[in-house]
Amino acid sequence: MLAKDGVPTEEDIKRISPPKERLEKGPVAIIECFQEIPCDPCYTSCPKGAIRPFPNINALPEIDFELCDGCSLCVSACPGIAIFVVDLTYSDKLALLKLPHEFAPLPKKGEKARLLNRKGEIVGEGEVVRAIKFKDKTSVVWVTAPKELAMEVRAIAPPAYEEENELRKLVEGE
Repeated sequence: MLAKDGVPTEEDIKRISPPKERLEKGPVAIIECFQEIPCDPCYTSCPKGAIRPFPNINALPEIDFELCDGCSLCVSACPGIAIFVVDLTYSDKLALLKLPHEFAPLPKKGEKARLLNRKGEIVGEGEVVRAIKFKDKTSVVWVTAPKELAMEVRAIAPPAYEEENELRKLVEGE
C-alpha cells in the first residue's frame, strides 16, 4: 500500500497505465505520481503537450498517451523520479526502458544492469543502451529488459547495491 510502504497497488498501476494497444505502438511515458503535491515540471518540460495542463498546482499529472513520443524529457524533469518510458517495440524479446537514475557513477553503454521492481527487489538483468546526464536534472538510463518485466522494472541497481547487506537486514527486520 502506497501510504505505508511507498509501493502502489495493482489498482493504482492499472489506473495510470497506457492501454496495451498504445504500448504496442512505440515508446510512451508512464507517470507513477500518486500524491497531490505542488509540482509541475513534467508539464512544463513536455515539448509535445502530452502532459495535460494542471487544474491546480497540486493536481496529479495526466498524460495523453497518443501525443507522447517517449522522448524522456519529463523523466529527467521530474523531481520525484516518478516518470519512466516503456518501449515494447525495441525488439522481439526485449523492451527498452528509460529510467530516472540518481546514483553516481552513471553506468556505461554495454554494461549489465540489475533490474529492480517497485519494492527494490532484483527481478532480472538488462543491458545499458545509453546513459544521459542532464545538467541540474535527473539522469536518464536507457536499459533493456525482458518484455515480460517491462511493466514491473522501475530502476537499476547502483554499483554498491548488494543482495545481502546489513542495512537491508535492519530495515526489513531480519
